[in-house]
Amino acid sequence: MANTYKRRWGDRRDGRLLHSLDAFTKFIPFIMKTRNDASNQFSDCVEITELDRWLRKKRAEGWKNIGLLHVFLAAYTRVVATRPAINRFVNGQRIYARNNVEIVMAVKRTLTDAGSETTIKVELTPQDTIFDIYRKLNVKVDEIKADDGNNNTEQVAETLCKLPRIILRFAIWALNLGDYFGLLPKSLLDVSPFHGSMIITDLGSLGIPPVHHHLYNFGNLPVFLAFGAKRHVVELDKTGTPTEHKYVDYTVTMDERICDGQYYATSFKYLKYYLRNPELLEIPPETVVEDVF
Repeated sequence: MANTYKRRWGDRRDGRLLHSLDAFTKFIPFIMKTRNDASNQFSDCVEITELDRWLRKKRAEGWKNIGLLHVFLAAYTRVVATRPAINRFVNGQRIYARNNVEIVMAVKRTLTDAGSETTIKVELTPQDTIFDIYRKLNVKVDEIKADDGNNNTEQVAETLCKLPRIILRFAIWALNLGDYFGLLPKSLLDVSPFHGSMIITDLGSLGIPPVHHHLYNFGNLPVFLAFGAKRHVVELDKTGTPTEHKYVDYTVTMDERICDGQYYATSFKYLKYYLRNPELLEIPPETVVEDVF
């Protein structure tokens, strides 16, 4: 699209305005003005016994520490390749198609109470395989863990927090106003943890189930995905023999204004399909579907 699409009136630096949507879809953001107004929550689980075997095989092949986080990211990105509407966002009561796939996640430099936390943003493409995503994510994580100083996101926050409260409140108001009209510079959008395709949290690393997390009214993140620790369940197989299976639970909070419930439901079915068949994520998708104009 970057080679054929010419920016039109109403487009933003991070997305293009969708003109062909029906009137009701365009009207909804004026009724549900914020993401919290429009938040729906969804929870599910997926059987990962075979996925665990696949991960162990990939680690043995040299993909050190490849895990569920990489699979979730690759599966979601693959869904975007054929279901592009889940990569839309709402700003200024308008619906946009995002130019790329941007994943946001929080990272602790060390898993201790004293360990500092920051956020990273990884830019992906719908053509990425799980190995592409593994490399891109690991580069970002390694940069954070190797550097005790503040990254760009933290530097912006630190600068703003030096302002007196009344001026800081005005600055946030001005940022919201600029975001409403699509006037924020790309340099700020690139470091903002509140602008992106999806924010994900791996609570399995903390040994707890997934939370139902809210969406942020600031920015334009339309989806928050959380997954928890693996759990073991003994179930009867077809012959009535007790068999142990592994599951992981996950939750999704989504902005219902970007697409309808049927579209979301089908997209989640595809997500689960790729989680169950991770070998499909080893190769690029055969086709990439472009969103409407």
